[in-house]
Amino acid sequence: MPLDTKRYKNRLRRNKAQVNLVPLIDVIFTILIFLMVTSSFQAATQTSTTSGKPEVSQTSGTSEYYLIPVAGLKNVTVNGVDMSQDIKNGAIAVHTDVIDEGEIVIKSKEGAIIITTPTGMSPEEAVTTPSS
Repeated sequence: MPLDTKRYKNRLRRNKAQVNLVPLIDVIFTILIFLMVTSSFQAATQTSTTSGKPEVSQTSGTSEYYLIPVAGLKNVTVNGVDMSQDIKNGAIAVHTDVIDEGEIVIKSKEGAIIITTPTGMSPEEAVTTPSS
């Protein structure tokens, strides 16, 4: 008995494949609900007093100065004093006390950094030329 392949091909062409999207939508909603519930718990456990600065326990070295690189850095002002001579390769080294207690404003579009030091710190002590 020969196989009728033409009839089988015609039947396949007439019967279009049908995809049921309901289970897919159920799975997506379940994942979405799971992500919403877990993210709300994570947000509730975090403290709201973080400033974005690294904690003392998070530092990995004993360096007094940290390197702040800015693309196209041209001007560094510390308490109104121009300290641009300390720029090397688009970066400047800033004292840790300035990072912890002072204020640093980076204007990347203008290539400028404005630093306000803590009381009693001179501009020469606040920034220095990077060593490398």
